[in-house]
Amino acid sequence: MSGPAAELSLHRPLPRVLGMGAHLKASLCLIDGDTAAVTPTAGDMETLDAVERYDVLLAEMLERAGPLAACAHDLHPDFRTTQSAQALDCPAVAVQHHHAHIVATAWEHGVEGAVLGLALDGYGMGPGGASWGGELLRVDGPAYARLGHVAILRQPGGDVAAREPWRMAAAALHAMGRGDEIATRFSGQPHAAMLGTMLERGLNSPETTSAGRLFDAACGLLGVHPVSEFEGQAPMALEALADAPHVMDGGWRVSEDNVLDLRPVLAALIDRDPRDGANLFHGTLAAALADWAIRADMDTVALGGGCFLNRVLTGDLTRRLQEAGIRVLIPRALSPGDAGLSFGQAVIAALTLERE
Repeated sequence: MSGPAAELSLHRPLPRVLGMGAHLKASLCLIDGDTAAVTPTAGDMETLDAVERYDVLLAEMLERAGPLAACAHDLHPDFRTTQSAQALDCPAVAVQHHHAHIVATAWEHGVEGAVLGLALDGYGMGPGGASWGGELLRVDGPAYARLGHVAILRQPGGDVAAREPWRMAAAALHAMGRGDEIATRFSGQPHAAMLGTMLERGLNSPETTSAGRLFDAACGLLGVHPVSEFEGQAPMALEALADAPHVMDGGWRVSEDNVLDLRPVLAALIDRDPRDGANLFHGTLAAALADWAIRADMDTVALGGGCFLNRVLTGDLTRRLQEAGIRVLIPRALSPGDAGLSFGQAVIAALTLERE
C-alpha cells in the first residue's frame, strides 16, 4: 500500500472512521485510535484519471482499516465522494464542508473546545443547497452555528464564473447599482451585453457567499486574468502583485445581522492600477476579516479553506488577530484547502458517534 501524505497523532483516541474527502483535491482520511492517516490527493473528481486514483486509494484504505464505525462525506449528494461513501457497508455521516475545514484545523492543534471558525474558499454546500464560501462559524466539535457570512454576490453563468473573473466583476458592478456599465467595461467579452439582464432577472446567476468569487471579482475589476486558464489562476496572480498591503478607510461594512460587505473596496478598484489595487484589496480584506472576527468575542480563531493558501492574506490577518490578543490556529501539516478536508470530516463523524 502507498504511504499516507500525512500521519497525525491525535490528542486522544477516536472510533475508527473513514473521511471520504471533497470533490476537488479529494483525499481520504482513516482515523484509528489516536492516529489519523491522510492520503495524497487524487485530484479533482471531474476527470476519469482522478476518479481512478481515488478508487485505488479507497481500496487500499479499506484493506488497511478493517471494520469501520462510520464513514463521513460532504453534504453534496452528487459528489462522487458522497456516492462512494453511501456504497460502503457502514453508517454514512454527512458533514458540512466548512465545518470540516475548521475542525481539521482545530484538531491538528489538539484543540477540542469551542472555537471561532473563519472559513474562506470557493464553494461548499450549506444547508438547503446554498452556496457557501465566506463563513464565520462557532464550532464546538460535532456541532456548529453560522454567525455570519460574506455578502451575497450573484455568479453569472454558474460555475463558469470561477474561470472567468470578469463575470464576477460584472456581478460586483450589479451589486453596486452600476449594472449599466457592464456591457461597455467588458465589451471585449462574449455575452457581456446580456450579463446585466441576466443579473437583473437572476437568470442562471446563483447566489453565493464565496470568498473565492470575491477574489475573482477583484481580479476582474483590475483586469487581472479576466479569463483564466484554470480556477484560481487570477487570485494567485493578484496575490503575487501584493507587495505592500494597505487599508482603505471605510472599505467594508458589517451589518446588524453580521454580514460582511466589501462593496466599498471593490468600488475603489475600478480603473485602479493592478498592483495598487492588489495591495488595497489584500490589506482591506485582512483588516475587515479581523474586525469581523474580533466582534465575535472569542479567544481562539481557526482558519480553514483554500483562500488561506494566500500567504499575504493569512499573514496580515494572523498578525491583526494576534495583536488583538486572539489565539490563531492555522493548518500546518495539512493543506487549509480541500486536500485536508477528509481529516475534518472523519473527526466530526467520530465525535458524532461518541455523542450519540
